[in-house]
Amino acid sequence: MNHSSDIEPLRIALCVYRGNPHSGGQGVYTKHLSEELAKRGHRVEVFSGQPYPDLAPFLVKLNRIPSLDLYRFEDPFRVPKLGEFRSLEDLSEFAIMATGGFPEPRSFGWRLEKALVSRRQDFDLIHDNQSLSWSILRLASKGWPVIGSIHHPITVDRRLAIEHAKGSKAKFGAFRWYGFVKMQVEVARQLERVLTVSETARRDLFKYMGVSLDRSKVVPIGVDTSVFKPLPGMTRERGLIVTTASADVPLKGLHVLVEAMAEVRSLETKARLIIMGRPNRESKLPSRVAQLGLDSCVHFAGVVSRDQMIQLYNRADLAVVPSLYEGFSLPAVEAMACGAPVVATDGGALPEVVGSDGQTALIARAGDPLDLAKKILEGLDSAVLRDEIGRNGLERVMSRFTWSETARATERNYLELLAARGER
Repeated sequence: MNHSSDIEPLRIALCVYRGNPHSGGQGVYTKHLSEELAKRGHRVEVFSGQPYPDLAPFLVKLNRIPSLDLYRFEDPFRVPKLGEFRSLEDLSEFAIMATGGFPEPRSFGWRLEKALVSRRQDFDLIHDNQSLSWSILRLASKGWPVIGSIHHPITVDRRLAIEHAKGSKAKFGAFRWYGFVKMQVEVARQLERVLTVSETARRDLFKYMGVSLDRSKVVPIGVDTSVFKPLPGMTRERGLIVTTASADVPLKGLHVLVEAMAEVRSLETKARLIIMGRPNRESKLPSRVAQLGLDSCVHFAGVVSRDQMIQLYNRADLAVVPSLYEGFSLPAVEAMACGAPVVATDGGALPEVVGSDGQTALIARAGDPLDLAKKILEGLDSAVLRDEIGRNGLERVMSRFTWSETARATERNYLELLAARGER
């Protein structure tokens, strides 16, 4: 423990509707923030839906909030057996999914409210990690201090998904899927304090969700630099490009990177791309890869372990973050922490995170395959440039983006919220 003696330990209920630590930022954030807060002397209980997080043993308690787990990795959009329906929440959750919506933020909130409603005396505050459900507001109305984390405005995801949907049926499907967004916008506007990960995200929360600037604070997230780091003896492979695809959605710009690879391969025959992730069932990416004649040089690696990811970042000549928008970008920071030279777009907060002066990353225009190809080729053409931006990128991460600093800044916001309420 490194808790300061002049701060009384806090009792924190940290809530996340899906806590998978191996894909997506919410689970990673929950795992590392809870551990670092516990190391600072606070008592943290995590309330999570499936997939459950992998938390620090003996430091952080996990309270499982089981759902029907309708989107489990091996059986997404499953139809549960009759015996699995044991409550009105179960029936409502399935009904929302069956009509094309995404129920998890709302249904997690229902179950969380039941779990917490009689435990007010056990906690000093609730920290909601982006579920933003009506239930969070109801708990706040009962006197709970609530602080929320929003990693980027979900309204951007919705807009891009609808714009990229082909045909009116697909557009309606995207609109229906994002039906929970209206709830999240209303809840976000009413929270006493919102934490977000960058100044870009803070401005966009105001612009797109109406979260007032005086109630939102920037707390950058971190990377586990004891794990994501340069590996001794590992050599970089000529022409190897890697990227992550925790979600095959338009927002992440994977389709732009595939188009860029066609241009890159026409000028650099040794270039090849490994995508850490797998395409969605309805994804058009595999067929587009085939159409462009890239089958031999674009490979979906599927779900990779953390160790495999770190090895790939250490083997790669370049790591690419092709997103159309990011509120932060943990993959960019993880790649930089491994010393990988990064090519990123100017989508959202990416220049704020990776640096915009060309010293720590190469920046391409978001959504522009030709400009992305140009920056990739620029990186592949010069070992000196790759070494420089890889080294400078690593230094940037070590000085700005660690989980211990995230925890310190989060603690500061907890104390400010409680002091404003007269509770500290």
